[in-house]
Amino acid sequence: MKEEMFQEPAVLTGRKVERLRTLAGFSQAEFGQRLGGISKQAVSKLERSKKIGSEKIEKIANALGLSREAVLNFTEDKLVFFIENMHDQATGYAYNFQCTYNPLEKVVELYERLLQLERDKVQILKDQPDAK
Repeated sequence: MKEEMFQEPAVLTGRKVERLRTLAGFSQAEFGQRLGGISKQAVSKLERSKKIGSEKIEKIANALGLSREAVLNFTEDKLVFFIENMHDQATGYAYNFQCTYNPLEKVVELYERLLQLERDKVQILKDQPDAK
């Protein structure tokens, strides 16, 4: 509770905007279009800003498809923490996934079926009378 009272208000800097834009996969030109058709040079100037005014924050959040709070509270540390934790939870070990069959047996089964199909084709060709 005390930490929240003394916490500095979130400030949106051009560096944060640049990082969010690149993480979202937008070029400066694409991002400029999403911001209302501003030029690539204007986006570059925005990304070099020390502090971005509150009137632009909403536009930036909408262009990125994020909430205003997500944009304001973005930090590299939170991103790294999120990625590290998602990676840990994305492994099969974390969810205790176990195969209920042997994959090698499935491969052998598939080859046996293919071999049988080839044998059937050969037999059909042998059974056909010569077409001369």
